[in-house]
Amino acid sequence: MLNFNQLRAFFEAARAGSFTRAAEALCVTQPAVTGQVRALEASLGLKLFRRRGRRMVLTEAGALLFREAEKVFALEREIEHLVAEIRDLRRGLLKVGTTKTYARYLMPDILARFHAVHPGIRIVLDEGASAEVLRSVVEGRNELAVVGLWQPVEGLCCTPFRREEVVLFCAPGHPLAGRHGVEVADLGGELLVLKEEGSTTREVVRRLFRRHGVSPNVLVETSNLEFIKDMVARGEGVSFLVRSAIGEELRTGRFVEVPLADGPIRLEVYTVHPDPAVLSPAARAFLDVLEDSREYP
Repeated sequence: MLNFNQLRAFFEAARAGSFTRAAEALCVTQPAVTGQVRALEASLGLKLFRRRGRRMVLTEAGALLFREAEKVFALEREIEHLVAEIRDLRRGLLKVGTTKTYARYLMPDILARFHAVHPGIRIVLDEGASAEVLRSVVEGRNELAVVGLWQPVEGLCCTPFRREEVVLFCAPGHPLAGRHGVEVADLGGELLVLKEEGSTTREVVRRLFRRHGVSPNVLVETSNLEFIKDMVARGEGVSFLVRSAIGEELRTGRFVEVPLADGPIRLEVYTVHPDPAVLSPAARAFLDVLEDSREYP
């Protein structure tokens, strides 16, 4: 196997045309350089230098090896430069997972803040249901995620980020509009337009109905938020979404909130990632931005 210390000693000696000057460049003694070159020649079974008077010159094999070694150490310098750029956050790739809801209503502002500070970092935002997003972090497809959870996940670092409220809402002309203190039992006959399986919002609704012994009457389930909103706006059914996803529509009157007798339904949103020691510099910097954006009681 090629020894890079030996190759470096050979390269510096060939470039300087002198073992003494190579030793000065490498901050070692001249006998140390000579020993490394002799060891390389022995391991390769090739003579790399020959004497021409008082000078050492490259053999044909030595000249060929020097040209290739030049490429190797040029690549080494490129790698060192790349590593420095990554370490100093001048360059890099950041993969973040989140749900479709937070990708639209939460992440744009956070990503804009991060980009303003670290414009050289390329960001890939991966969207999916909560369960899939968590799996992507466990499997290493995303370095970190922002996702709603029932409880922290064992084996991952889960930090509370904010508290969301899951809201029951309908169109203004729906029979539930204007009612207060609606019992879950009263929703058994209502057509529901819900988030897909694997969504934490969907799991919130499932647990709510199960706690009251009611079977939800699901008209359709989908990961498409706009489809859910359109169906509700048409009066085809009612739905549950986090308040941040429908805040504008509630303000403009497109939708009406239907308060439940049980009171507000809370959903905890977490930042999720493996041990910080294994995160890239870009991911650690993104966690700092998330911490600055944290809104938790």
